[in-house]
Amino acid sequence: MAIKLPVERFAGIRTPFYYYDTNILRQTLDAINQETKKHDNYFVHYAVKANANLKVLKVINEAGLGIDCVSGGEIEQVLKAGFPANKIVFAGVGKSDWEIELGLDKDIFCFNVESIPELEVINEIANRKGKTASVCFRINPNVGAHTHANITTGLAENKFGIAMEDMNHVIRLAQNMKNIRFRGLHFHIGSQILEMDDFIALAERINELQDQLDREGISLEIINVGGGLGVDYDHPQDNPIPNFKDYFDVYDKYLKLRPGQTVHFELGRAIVAQCGALITKVNYVKEAHVKKFVIVDAGFTDLIRPALYDAHHCTLNLTTTNTEEEIYDVVGPICESSDVFDKDLRLPKTQRGDLIAMLSAGAYGEIMASGYNCRRLPEGYVSEDL
Repeated sequence: MAIKLPVERFAGIRTPFYYYDTNILRQTLDAINQETKKHDNYFVHYAVKANANLKVLKVINEAGLGIDCVSGGEIEQVLKAGFPANKIVFAGVGKSDWEIELGLDKDIFCFNVESIPELEVINEIANRKGKTASVCFRINPNVGAHTHANITTGLAENKFGIAMEDMNHVIRLAQNMKNIRFRGLHFHIGSQILEMDDFIALAERINELQDQLDREGISLEIINVGGGLGVDYDHPQDNPIPNFKDYFDVYDKYLKLRPGQTVHFELGRAIVAQCGALITKVNYVKEAHVKKFVIVDAGFTDLIRPALYDAHHCTLNLTTTNTEEEIYDVVGPICESSDVFDKDLRLPKTQRGDLIAMLSAGAYGEIMASGYNCRRLPEGYVSEDL
């Protein structure tokens, strides 16, 4: 099933806005649950940084997933959406004291710790509160991912995680802290990964590290492999559901678990990207000497991925029935040359007032919107709203 765009229901809604097809979202969640139920030790946490729309979160909560947060604000939002605190994993390289306090006060499932100074602060705050903090250490596996340079996270040069060479030392430190419960290791190598070989490489690196820890007599309860599974931005209507079977099968085949270990996943984009679309209106069609421009009322303040990552979103004219096509650059109104959604795009002949949809915008769209140029933030609607 492809995303449904009920154009007749969009009349009167101020553009730009986000539209989320919850049928697609529920089908995606069902596909995940169908695969993970084959493994009683697999647990999926939705990475809320991809989309924190409250109504979207409530649908995800209904499916029984846990949550991966990277800020105190995200923790507050998912609690508002009804997620139980004991399903929250709190990651992030720069947790503030108040965020750590919030996690401890709410008795979240686990902190993913990224440095010795962070570990010391968590122990200190937990001691002051009379709490014990469950922690996993994010290890930088120095595994590259075939994706955009700005969304790789698993190389030695990245800011994330603890170096493999320091792993044993950090674990021993944690084991000697009275307010810390060390539970396992966390990894994440990047985002929008479509080549399963990247996940195979991660699994094999985890196996090497587990063998090393076995020799030291260190056992783990949790292996958290992060997320990173990508989606088909080029053909979203043909492939609305990512290949979850191959993704989970990689870890089943290649990850060598010890008895009693649980495997945790932190999927974000793969869950919400294809259910969302940015709906925008054409303000002007400008014919210059060299180019024709479709100037829409959405800008990179509403969808920054093309400007930030050179990302492509499949673009549809929802209004016209014109079969004649022309080639346009689709651009926004922001006073920056980078405010371009697509170049040399073939669309049906377009005119002022037409509605344009940018598909696969459910992840890192609404959540990354800004008020630059004093613009209003876009509203987000789910299919039940309209």
